[in-house]
Amino acid sequence: MAPLASRRRTAAAADRHPVDAVPPFSQLSLYGFQHVLAFYAGAVLVPIILGSSLGLSPRELVYLINADLVTAGLATIIQAWGFWRIGARLPLVQGATFTAVSPMIAIGQGAGGGTAGLLVVYGAVITGGIATFLLAPFVGRLAKYFPPIVTGTLLTVIGIVLIPVALQDVGGGSDLIGKPGYGAPEHLAYAGGTLLLILLLSRFGGPFLRSVAVLLGLVGGTAAAWLLGDADLGAVEQADWIGVSTPFHYGVPQFHLFPMLAMVVVMVITMVETTGDVYAMGEITGREVDGETVGRALRADGVATVLGGVFNSFPYVAFAENIGLVRITRVTSRFVVVAAGFLMILLGLVPKAGAVVASVPHPVLGGAAVAMFGMVATVGIQILAKVDLREERNALILALSLGAAMLPAVVGPFFAHMPVEVRAVLGSGITLGSLTAVLLNLFFHTPAGRTAREEIDWDAFADAQPSR
Repeated sequence: MAPLASRRRTAAAADRHPVDAVPPFSQLSLYGFQHVLAFYAGAVLVPIILGSSLGLSPRELVYLINADLVTAGLATIIQAWGFWRIGARLPLVQGATFTAVSPMIAIGQGAGGGTAGLLVVYGAVITGGIATFLLAPFVGRLAKYFPPIVTGTLLTVIGIVLIPVALQDVGGGSDLIGKPGYGAPEHLAYAGGTLLLILLLSRFGGPFLRSVAVLLGLVGGTAAAWLLGDADLGAVEQADWIGVSTPFHYGVPQFHLFPMLAMVVVMVITMVETTGDVYAMGEITGREVDGETVGRALRADGVATVLGGVFNSFPYVAFAENIGLVRITRVTSRFVVVAAGFLMILLGLVPKAGAVVASVPHPVLGGAAVAMFGMVATVGIQILAKVDLREERNALILALSLGAAMLPAVVGPFFAHMPVEVRAVLGSGITLGSLTAVLLNLFFHTPAGRTAREEIDWDAFADAQPSR
């Protein structure tokens, strides 16, 4: 008969929720690495897009990528492990939010671009993180008033607005627009070949290959470009093996009023995004989620975003790709995600890895980004499928939000006469469309008329999908 202490430990393990289970080290490492693979390709897009738009040198771009990976690892550990009243303690992988990309570009370019522009961006990021932390308890209490019509519209808007950014890379990159080389046949061939490889892996690969199809597409496309002499890997040879991201690497952040206000508005939008992610993960894992859980998640976002401003990085939210991975694999332990966070930090301490990513040709990146951004929009549409769009108010929220999101992209000069700081908010289709969805939902669905948050039955939703 087993000793009493052993029986008690066995009983305690049986009573533990799967989210709190600690798998063996070998499984932690393997499943954690899988999360890193699913996360990696999307994570590095934000520093690449922002660094290219602000005219950073290849060496500075490599540093930005590695700083992002280190900070993302810290943010993931904070969110999944949790301490005090910070962190949802759910298997949520944190990555730099695409919602802040356009506003950060506008802020940085308005400040002159380059590292000078980054200093103003980081001042705004730190301010946005502090505001998120302070607003977290209030937003947590209001979480039930942000139903699937808002979260679905938000994800749809993000995907639709970012697809044109990917298409610019397909043509050779935004720096070639207006020049003879833009849209050259070889650019289209690299983008098309990368996308074709992703499709083939998604169609014929096993579960693991499908989960890393984007990463393998980037590797295959870059390898083909290198063999044909169209990819420069010189920066990899010059990069160090070991590098540490130091606080305020580019200098002391600059705090300007309108960029700070713009970033606070952006972070309010990301709070809605995080709220939807937390409820979705609660449904997937079977862990009860309430306003307090949402508040802890938002505090973690705030802390991670402040760290982003200090360690030369960005605002952070949960990554939708990894939420889907948890749903597919049914590996719900939050400590697997904690392990992924430590792996991200280790990867970020190797500048050569960042240099390899920075060397990915624009057309290859564009081919992969088309699939990824399109999938973000698809997730939003899938959530909207659970909303009664025959109800006029829901239809108006979606219709006007999509219209607002397309305004800056289709009519570029529309806000040209407004101050640069105001354009940082209104000039972003993601921010404008998401803000429209939030405000219209509050207008149509007042607290008096809504007493509980609409739920999505994720199990029924998954059963309705065609098997692969």
